This record gives sequence, C-alpha cells and structure tokens, in this order.
Amino acid sequence: MYLMNVSLDGYVEDRAGTLEWTGMDEELHQWFNDDMRRYAAMLYGRRLYETMVPYWPMAASDPDISEVELEFARLFLDKPKIVFSSTLESVDWNSRLVRGDVAAELPKLREEFAGDLSVAGPSLAAGLIANGLVDEFKLVVHPVILGGGKRYWPEHDQPLDLELVEERRLGSRFLLLDYRRR
Repeated sequence: MYLMNVSLDGYVEDRAGTLEWTGMDEELHQWFNDDMRRYAAMLYGRRLYETMVPYWPMAASDPDISEVELEFARLFLDKPKIVFSSTLESVDWNSRLVRGDVAAELPKLREEFAGDLSVAGPSLAAGLIANGLVDEFKLVVHPVILGGGKRYWPEHDQPLDLELVEERRLGSRFLLLDYRRR
C-alpha cells in the first residue's frame, strides 16, 4: 500500500522539497493514526525518513503536543521501519537500513512480516509501482495547488488500471481516495 498527502495537482512535495504545505487537523491526524495501526511495518525512502525522524521520536517531550500527535509519536516509535537508502550510514528508532533493490527485497519482507506493508515516499514507491508490486494506492488530497515539485505518480509506460474502493471526506478540508489494482 502506497499512502501520501497529495496536492490537488498531484504533488507530494513542493518545489523546495518540503511538506510544509500540508495542513493537518485533529481528525486527519487521527485517521493517519488509525490507518498506521493496520500495517505490520513501514517502508520508507531516505528523504521521507529524514523528514520524520527529527521530530517524531522526541515529540513526547514537546509541551505543546496534542493527544492525537502524542499517539502518532508512540505509533511511529513502535512500528518497525525499513529504510531503503544507498547513502545513509545508519538509522535509529526501531528502524532497519536496507541497501538492496526494493523490488528484490519486498518478497523477503512479506515473508518476515505477517500483515500489510505501507510504502512511504514517492521515489521508493516508483520502483515498486514499475514492477507491479503496489496493490493499493491511498491519496489524502489537500486543497492546495503547488504548481510543481515531486509527483505522487511516477512516470510509467503502461496505464495502471485501478478501481476506487473508498472515498471519504476527512474533516472539513481533506479527501481520502483509496484505489486498488483491478
């Protein structure tokens, strides 16, 4: 399963490579918490891992953190994370570094973890999508037009035939679109 916040025009990062354009409210954050519980492990690309790690492992010490954010911080720490990178030297916080090809490593990970795996990061997902290894695509659409940046969908030669399995309004601003391969 590949899940990302996405702008109306299909970007997951702005032109500066940041996620600062996303606006989380409590209901959306709770949805992310609930969704994270269903995965046996999280697969991260280097960039998204480096975005998450500076804050979430120490978030509990933030005096301004909300209860729903504290819950996410605990879930983040507890959930096994497999980080694919050829440049990182090490990873922490219940994470394991893998340098191999993600398409070659995925069958081993599916055997190791009983349950669904979540793919986070558009570059990591691109290799899996190209090899037909992503069966579910979740987009949390934010009401913003970025006009450029990193796209949710990678370039590909063949159409992806998808079926909408869920659409849901999250809070007053966000829309969840959940697709599966047909």
